[in-house]
Amino acid sequence: MNCVVLGAGLMGRLLAHALATAGHSVTIHEASGEDGMGAAARVAASMLAPLAESAITEWPVVDMGQYSLQRWPGLIQQLPTPVYFQQQGTLILWHQPDALQARMLVDKLQINSRQLPQECGPQKIDNDELQTLEPELSAKFQQGLFLPREGQLDNRQLLAGLLQSLQQQKVDLHWHSAKSLDDLTALQARGADWVFDCRGTGASSDWAHLRGIRGEVIRLFAPDVQITRPVRLMHPRYPLYIAPKQNHVYVIGATEIESDDTSEASVRSTLELLSAAYSLHSGFAEARILEINTQLRPALKNNLPGIRRIGDKCLQINGLYRHGFLIAPAMLDAVLALVQGDTSLADRFALVKEN
Repeated sequence: MNCVVLGAGLMGRLLAHALATAGHSVTIHEASGEDGMGAAARVAASMLAPLAESAITEWPVVDMGQYSLQRWPGLIQQLPTPVYFQQQGTLILWHQPDALQARMLVDKLQINSRQLPQECGPQKIDNDELQTLEPELSAKFQQGLFLPREGQLDNRQLLAGLLQSLQQQKVDLHWHSAKSLDDLTALQARGADWVFDCRGTGASSDWAHLRGIRGEVIRLFAPDVQITRPVRLMHPRYPLYIAPKQNHVYVIGATEIESDDTSEASVRSTLELLSAAYSLHSGFAEARILEINTQLRPALKNNLPGIRRIGDKCLQINGLYRHGFLIAPAMLDAVLALVQGDTSLADRFALVKEN
């Protein structure tokens, strides 16, 4: 088939890679450049934490997250460059003033985990167990919650690996080439058998109720900190995280603001994120700020993802919100199945939306 993909963020690159690997001819049109600066995926922490996310989302996203955790290793193995992938669980911690909120979260996660495999259930840990998991955090925290089998990956290595795969497979790449559904007839007239719209917030004019959620994220270089797995820290307003990457880099995030403003991060948000990191580990006081980034996450109604059919041979894929890396492989497989006329995955994940 001749396939056209609109948008080269995470979903667009994954889909183009899969189509090209299957032997199809693929063309990409992306409004920004190959560096992914216009994509929410470049700014994300790329945590793969379905049970942790169940506190703020609904079952289809959790189900997609569990599905995707099994798919990521195989997808990464196909790429020409290495991508950091870790599956050592998520640690949830809280300070004493947030103990009541933490107890409510623990109860909710225990209920939600009943639908997951037993080995994925939450484990309450005391100070001795925290000493074993994360020795440098045991001096400040006396208890916590451990979610085994959850993971993370390096978002920028993945985007770069997907780009190199597309280049090696001779995908026709058009950077700074914005397209919309207004161009659908022309694309099909030029021989496109299928068009896949993966533009994220760029598709807001073509999908009612699609909006951007502003998120601010900080990347730090902290050689004095030795944390080995993602940590979620209770916060009165945001689900904050500290995600350790390779070479002493930590991603600290993220705010969630109902706004399509992409200007620089606010002083308030920056102070909140940095204070959270410092309250977790005093070694972050001597960390170096590598980046302070702002990006919009594409969200639909109820912050749930969706796939919409436009005509016979066009699919819109959108609304991944804060769950992009968590659910992308499930979205990918659902789309590929729909192209073959199989709706089982899309139905399972409640992805098909009305026009």
